[in-house]
Amino acid sequence: MSAPERVTPKDRLVDGLYGLGWAGVKKLPEPVAVRLGRTIADQAWKRRGKSVLRLESNLARVVPDASAARLRALSRAGMRSYMRYWMESFRLPSWTPERIAAQVRIEDAHRITDALESGRGVVLALPHMGNWDLAGVWVTSHLGQPFTTVAERLKPESLYDRFVAYRESLGMEVVPHTGGSAFGRLARRLRGGGLVCLVADRDLSASGVEVKYFGETAKMPAGPAILAQQTGALLLPATLWYDGPKTMRGRVHPPVDVPETGTRSEKTSAMTQALADAFATGIAEHPEDWHMLQRLWTADLEPRETGREGQE
Repeated sequence: MSAPERVTPKDRLVDGLYGLGWAGVKKLPEPVAVRLGRTIADQAWKRRGKSVLRLESNLARVVPDASAARLRALSRAGMRSYMRYWMESFRLPSWTPERIAAQVRIEDAHRITDALESGRGVVLALPHMGNWDLAGVWVTSHLGQPFTTVAERLKPESLYDRFVAYRESLGMEVVPHTGGSAFGRLARRLRGGGLVCLVADRDLSASGVEVKYFGETAKMPAGPAILAQQTGALLLPATLWYDGPKTMRGRVHPPVDVPETGTRSEKTSAMTQALADAFATGIAEHPEDWHMLQRLWTADLEPRETGREGQE
């Protein structure tokens, strides 16, 4: 039997704040919630804390020719976009299918539906852009397609349980990132002709694949490419961005095919690089909607922090 989880006062505070958000923000009039999100974002940006500075550092790779003033403007817009994600997510369970259909526009979604209608499974891989929860609800409500996704285990456990319950209430099947059964469950869904959606621009394990990302080395998860190889599923990159105060847009990029030759490792490397290239295209076009407030590039990861990146 494993030892009981040690819950610190900070853990209880974090869990309580998220609980307050889900319970309270959705009850606010929408204009009030929008102003609240922008106010929180601007205050966080003005404090110039670790997450804001990390976002700015990451954006400097995306927009290498940007001046210091341009980077500060981008990071401010990025924080506003990030808080918009949270405000929308807190309110999302109360949104009607009609509203979701009106506010989400996804280009080339036929690439998903064509494969599924043919009986072929699909791995949809996304970076941390826009609102991936809103995109997921659009898939379940507008396309009428259930899907399976993976959630990172958070501390305290009660916070992880909140996220799982929230996403399951939106029609998603959620499996934990840790534990040996996750890959097998995803593979079974794909072999059955199902859809798996994975946020896949940041590796949370020791088995990530090195890619060139905006000219520098980073690691991304191998899972999407390996799942496609082992199950015959179609691997589709997708990117999301906000287009005005009422609309989120997205694009399903052309499929990443399994190379005809090479070892499994070589194929996985080539496919993961193709994913990275598709993500980079979307992020370069809409850098303010890329919510990467953590360390990503290998040059930024100190050896002592291997396996602890998720704690920043």
